[in-house]
Amino acid sequence: MPKRFYNPILKLLTRRDYQPLTVKGFASALHINSDLMSVFKQAIGQMVDSGAIIIDNKQVSLPGMADKITGTFSATSKGFGFVRPDKPCKEGDLFIPEEYALDALSGDKVIAVRLHRGKRPGQKDRYIGRIKEVVNRQTDQFAGTVFKEENIWYVQPEGKNAPDRIVIDDPSAKKAKAGDKVIIEIIAWPSPQYYATGVITEALGKSGTDKAELKAVICRYNLDDKFSRSSMRDAKASIHTFDPQKLIDSGEYEDVRDKNVITIDPDSARDYDDAISLQKLPNNCYKLGVHIADVSRFVVPDSHLDRQAKQRATSVYLPGYVIPMLPETLSNGLCSLQPGRDRLAKSAYIKLDSKGNVLETSFANSVIRSSQRLTYEDADKIIEGHTKFELFIGEPVSSSTVRIVRKMTDLAKAIQKRRQNAGMLSLDIPRARLIFDDNNKAVDVEPESSTFSHTMIEMFMLEANEAVARLFDGIKVPFIRRIHEDPNSLVCTELAQSVKLCGHVIPKHMDRKAIQQLLMAVKGTPESFLINLAVLRSLQKAVYSPVPTGHYALASKYYCHFTSPIRRYPDLTIHRLLDAYIKGHLRVNTVSDFPSFDELMELAEHCSTRERNSESAENDLRDLKIIQLLEKHVGEDLEGTVVSVTNFGLFVRIDKYLIEGLIKAEDIHRWQVAQATGGRSRKGKGRIKGVAPGKFAEKSPFKPGHRLKIRIADVNLLFRTIDLTVSPDYAMKVNHNKRR
Repeated sequence: MPKRFYNPILKLLTRRDYQPLTVKGFASALHINSDLMSVFKQAIGQMVDSGAIIIDNKQVSLPGMADKITGTFSATSKGFGFVRPDKPCKEGDLFIPEEYALDALSGDKVIAVRLHRGKRPGQKDRYIGRIKEVVNRQTDQFAGTVFKEENIWYVQPEGKNAPDRIVIDDPSAKKAKAGDKVIIEIIAWPSPQYYATGVITEALGKSGTDKAELKAVICRYNLDDKFSRSSMRDAKASIHTFDPQKLIDSGEYEDVRDKNVITIDPDSARDYDDAISLQKLPNNCYKLGVHIADVSRFVVPDSHLDRQAKQRATSVYLPGYVIPMLPETLSNGLCSLQPGRDRLAKSAYIKLDSKGNVLETSFANSVIRSSQRLTYEDADKIIEGHTKFELFIGEPVSSSTVRIVRKMTDLAKAIQKRRQNAGMLSLDIPRARLIFDDNNKAVDVEPESSTFSHTMIEMFMLEANEAVARLFDGIKVPFIRRIHEDPNSLVCTELAQSVKLCGHVIPKHMDRKAIQQLLMAVKGTPESFLINLAVLRSLQKAVYSPVPTGHYALASKYYCHFTSPIRRYPDLTIHRLLDAYIKGHLRVNTVSDFPSFDELMELAEHCSTRERNSESAENDLRDLKIIQLLEKHVGEDLEGTVVSVTNFGLFVRIDKYLIEGLIKAEDIHRWQVAQATGGRSRKGKGRIKGVAPGKFAEKSPFKPGHRLKIRIADVNLLFRTIDLTVSPDYAMKVNHNKRR
């Protein structure tokens, strides 16, 4: 299937440091083995035929830029911008001066023409671009804060893809006033001479309040937080078909309500889409049952409900607020595997030996009844040896639950060891978890828990996801996989350079085993976070695709998402295929009756886009709430780690709040002067000079991985920024972060 190589080929070709390679060299850079070489060459041939790439003097490269291109505009804070062509070219992005940007905003689809700007001696021809037409606006609605300046009312919109201030008429029509958060619709787009003008469509309340900021994020990321009436009717209609006993009597579903099935979820979980059963078999084997909420029974393909769920593609978990993919009558009702309730499930049964090796798998439609609900903290108590205590929900833990969790622990450890031996990567990058009071107000931050109970459930979910993917791959039916492409050799070189800054040396050939050894070597050290972050940034992002690429970080050849159909649409598509298989409709000779590769490619790209958008919205609101907390700590000293060094300053991760702030280069210079002079002014030849512009990254006294004491200087809620300075109490150590 040559298409699987299209994206990796284009990603390597569009890197700034790409040097022309032969087809053989290209294959080597992408780690193409001999078994796949013929398919890889087919992909190269197809891309040459389509004009996507060219081969000149046996070297692979991108074609030159056309005189007229269509692409996506990206503006900078300084006014100029760039157009990224839809069809990549060797010149990369096209520079657009501010006066030639028309009224385009970041994210807009545009048509631009290339203009020749002469040639300097010994250099290549220089080109700039002029935008001729905005083909499609990314959005015409923005969230922002109302303010007044020189008798003119404005809205300062939020987000990187927003215009500068927007002129508005008197905001009183919507009862908005200075300092309020509003939704504004553009009626005249900006130009080099004029600001945009707009009209307020909704007043959200005082800027900074939880309600106003939540609504602003929903608008900014185009999140659909209301279900249509027709979707709600579909959901209610499906509820009337819920009759577990009838399904059992008809033979459509197996009755496994007598099995000891439990759920383990966060204490804040509102829906429970996975449950576990475990049976110890002779010869020291296990039968693991992973029971997943049968959403496919309630969401009819191409119904109003299905179309809206497909458009959303994912639930969005904003801090303190959830926008579900499905109405709560399903997501928090009939599809939720609540204890003591009869629920429909898709069950994957996996037989494993004592070393966690898979021996056989089977699948069934089933009716389950969860016997007990545990939180991760409850499960951890059992793992630690406790046998008698009260669960989070207030009932005593049962002896049968204690027994099954202990068996689960043994099996999960065996699976984890097997996966680690296969090369699975486990990164240690704690995320911030907000602590809310009884009024749903964020009051503190702590790292998300990473105890073994989380690992245990993760191991079981991985096994179920792989089992389903192996099944479909064997049938040769196209399906939406969860793929994670291998890093190319150039990215591995960058990783090696980052790690070297922290005093570690890694092998020239950076494979999974080498990365595993590196992560183990730095575990528990001050530089652990930075190296884990460098590894993460060197990896591709996992996405949805029908292309059988495999999952690099999991060291998995066959992988898909099956275990969360309540909150992820790709999982729902997998459930529908599995339902057809269980009922005998999906076999090798019926593959053509199901969605095609091309149809799934389009759907997978949509789901990946919505997933990224959802993550951005979650991170945006989380960062805002953390910055709001930091407003109360301006002037305080905290510990931090230098994450990156640029010519304009240092980005430092604040340990307690797990968020980055900036120390400007000039503030570093002032701190150096104070350290050297004891705070006294010096005159004459002994004066300390600042670092020349553009040289700070090279001359900075701090490097990535350095630990230091910082002071919160200022925060900006509008732009989500944190200004830091080096604490006056901090004295740099001579052997700071000494190389090994």
